[in-house]
Formats: sequence, structure tokens, C-alpha cells
Amino acid sequence: MVPPPTILASRGDLRRTVQRLGAELSQAYPSGVVLISVLKGSLLFLADLCREITSPVTVDFLSISSYAPGTGRVRIVKDLDLDISGRDVVLVEDIVDTGLTLGFLLSELRRREPASLEVCALTDKAARRILPTHISFRGFEVPDVFVIGYGLDFAGRYRNLDLVAGGSLEVLTTNPDAYVPHLYGITTRD
Repeated sequence: MVPPPTILASRGDLRRTVQRLGAELSQAYPSGVVLISVLKGSLLFLADLCREITSPVTVDFLSISSYAPGTGRVRIVKDLDLDISGRDVVLVEDIVDTGLTLGFLLSELRRREPASLEVCALTDKAARRILPTHISFRGFEVPDVFVIGYGLDFAGRYRNLDLVAGGSLEVLTTNPDAYVPHLYGITTRD
């Protein structure tokens, strides 16, 4: 029998977190901000976050791919359409764990000379941090488990959940659908 995943954030928890982050960003950038999201995991978070910001928002996307899985080396496969030079920019992330990918992205974005560059992350898995990094707008910390839901996936599954759950990578690797009965059958509306 597969042990059930742990609910790390309910729908209500996510709503309150996104509202708080939206208010913080609105206060920090009253004249407007460029939000850059890394596809595909940050998409749901970004969509909800945009609706909570009360100042002008411009959105653009990056997509990255690993050179070799497990190496921490990445490359940009879809670049920005916007010129961010001289603009206030916030990189919106679904999760920050080792910090290696985030470090790479921040370095790439700094080369484009934005007026400012900060990070807004829904989840922070600080226990796995290798490269120290500053997260200016932080949702909540998660334990050292495999995180799924609200944009975060395993093999394309679980992105559409309105919650964040933690489970076992070993269980998911053996059976990517292992948590489907647990997570799609529960009521998380609050």
C-alpha cells in the first residue's frame, strides 16, 4: 500500500499566501513591475499572483531545459520577448530548492541590466539549498520531500491540483499515478 502524500498547503492556504505576496509586490512596485515566469511550473501561481497585484503588471516567460538530468546545468530554450533593461523585474518561481537553477537565471537576467531584479517564490525548500540565494518575496517553506500540485508536477501529472502536497520521489518513479486516488479524491475547499 502506498503511503498517502502530505498536504503542505490547502486551497485556502494558497489563496492567502498569494494575496499576501500580491500585496507585498503592490507596495514594493507602485509604478509597475515586470513579472518573469519560468514555464511551466510557475504558470498557475503567476496567473493568481497577477490578479492580486494592484499596480501595473507586464508578464513574460522563460523556458529552460537541463543539459543533462541531475547535473544542475540548464539552458534557456524559450527566451524573453521583452527588453527588461532599466525596468523593475521580479522572477516568479514555483519552487526554489538547490538554488542552482535560480542562480543561473538571475545571472542571465542581470546581464540584461534591469533597474532592479528580485525573486518571488511560492515555495522554498531551503533544506536542499546548495547556492545561497535571497528570496525577497517568499510564500512558504516546504520540507525536503518531492512537491506536487498547483503547477508543480511529476511526469506532467498533478499540475492542476488546487493544493500543494509532498510525497516520495521513489513512489512516483515507480508509479507516476500513485497519488492520483489520494489527491484527486479529497476535498480541499476551504
